[in-house]
Amino acid sequence: MPDIKLKITTLVAVLCVQLSHAQDTVRYTGKTLVNVDYHHGALTPAIGVHSYQTLRVNREDPGKDTAITWTYNHAPNLVYWNNTFYLNYLSNPVGEHIPPGQTLLQTSKDGLIWTKPVTLFPPYKIPDGTKKKTHPGTAKDLYAVMHQRMGFYVSKSKKLLTLGYYGIALDAKDDPNDGNGIGRVVREIKQDGSFGPIYFIRPNASWNQKSGYPLFTESKDKDFVKACEELLANKLVTQQWVEEADRDDPLISLKGEYKALSAYHLPDGRVVGLWKNALTSISKDSGATWLYKPRRAPGFVNSNAKIWGQKTSDGKYATVYNPSEFRWPLAISVSDDGLNYKNLLLVNGEITSMRYGGNYKSYGPQYPRGISEGVSNEIPPDGKLWVSYSMNKEDIWVSSVPVPVRSVAEKHATDRFNELPNGKELSEWNIYSPLWAAVGIEKGVDNTKFLSLKDSDPFDYAKVERVIPATKQLIAEIAVEPKQNDHGLLDIEFQDAKGTPGIRLSFDSTGNFRAKAGYRNKNLMTYKPGEKYEITVRLNTATRLYSVTVNGKNLGNNILFAPLESVSRITFRTGNTRRFPDADTPTDQMYDLPNAGGKDREAAYNVRYVTSKSE
Repeated sequence: MPDIKLKITTLVAVLCVQLSHAQDTVRYTGKTLVNVDYHHGALTPAIGVHSYQTLRVNREDPGKDTAITWTYNHAPNLVYWNNTFYLNYLSNPVGEHIPPGQTLLQTSKDGLIWTKPVTLFPPYKIPDGTKKKTHPGTAKDLYAVMHQRMGFYVSKSKKLLTLGYYGIALDAKDDPNDGNGIGRVVREIKQDGSFGPIYFIRPNASWNQKSGYPLFTESKDKDFVKACEELLANKLVTQQWVEEADRDDPLISLKGEYKALSAYHLPDGRVVGLWKNALTSISKDSGATWLYKPRRAPGFVNSNAKIWGQKTSDGKYATVYNPSEFRWPLAISVSDDGLNYKNLLLVNGEITSMRYGGNYKSYGPQYPRGISEGVSNEIPPDGKLWVSYSMNKEDIWVSSVPVPVRSVAEKHATDRFNELPNGKELSEWNIYSPLWAAVGIEKGVDNTKFLSLKDSDPFDYAKVERVIPATKQLIAEIAVEPKQNDHGLLDIEFQDAKGTPGIRLSFDSTGNFRAKAGYRNKNLMTYKPGEKYEITVRLNTATRLYSVTVNGKNLGNNILFAPLESVSRITFRTGNTRRFPDADTPTDQMYDLPNAGGKDREAAYNVRYVTSKSE
């Protein structure tokens, strides 16, 4: 009998150890998977996500500023410091690894309005005759390209350092991250917005250190030198340098093809590491060593794209990434303990047209980077999760995700915008706001507030949506003022939780207010510019019938053009539904779109109120 008890005790202990080890990794335990036939992946949105374009490139910019005309822009990094958002990203004229390269900086006080980009690290001339042991070519009239997985570091003395890496690509297929590049550079961003001198902080061993910038140790600013030394001693920071660094660089703890580290601490002091392809490991000593060779996080779907992880302001954890073999959609998953991720929600499910083709340019919102706990001890006062990313490796975007992250609306919409508190009018709304198709709250000549959608972008649109409780019998009331009737488009859609529309009402470009009726559109009435149209929609998903009343006049009954179990969203969009690219679209777009720098006549729509209730 004692032997049996001993065996049982031993077995329980072994099972407990096995269970402990089984849980000692990041994993996705949710059931939601992405459908890549839709840019939004058929995901339910995280409520209140606001996405703003910070940079829209245009090769026809009249100022010919390379900050605007260079059409390959990618790998943004984000930090919050001195009550300001700082965003840097790398830029090339046309395509990836095609020189010259530079790193640019934008700033914002509120995350909505961003400054014009300025150069942080300018193009770097490679001396003629330079060779690489990994490539047969020789440099002639060649500039470096830039590549970096981290862009900022805030020292204990509150100095903000910004960093970049100069690599050598002798042709379009040469790898600038083969350990045979030039080196990593650093400079200080000061509180008044000015920049300190550029220094090398870690040149590659094969590079002549006397060529180009001095070493940081030559700075007369002792605090700057100390901040750089502090950074060099931070193993989680330097681990991000593995690709570009010398292959035997002693600064790098974990050597190998582990790209784009994102890391956060668990309550017990351990560090979770996340890399491209959803590789993961655990460190007990802040990155000096790792418990096991990084392996695929169970349940996570992710291709060769970045994954971002962090602790959120409510004490939980979140990962933001593309949960597919493509670079769409951009999604968020939440964990209570930092290891087990339980859901998958939409952050950005849009793909604008790639206006300018180029080397290795990929479609979609990609390469998310947020505000790292190990880089800044400042967080935005709104408590939101902020991420930066590129769209199509062309334009730069940021998104803010309210915390706690929610996907289910508890109450119906009662949004009369003039009656809502200033700055809180759109807290329950999801926003997609390009620079040329802006979304925001404005005031009219009568000093009353409304939701404004303006669109002059031939390749993109403004979009907002309101998540409501899932409802089978719905009454929605909407007031819209179109500012024109001879151009533009405003679609109003009633969708289910996965983004499938069943009703589409449109103010079209010919002065008609219409409804989608299967293959065809049905004109309901004509409309005039500048007038307010109060629209009431009554729908029943069981019978698939709905009625539309405008300014008190019943325009008759219609049938849902697609069956819905219930309605969970009301969406406003100033353009047609997009289905390009899809999963079968060729990988590389090497052509520019016609009139890629053109602009449309602005179309504007003012939304006065949106309310909903169950019937």
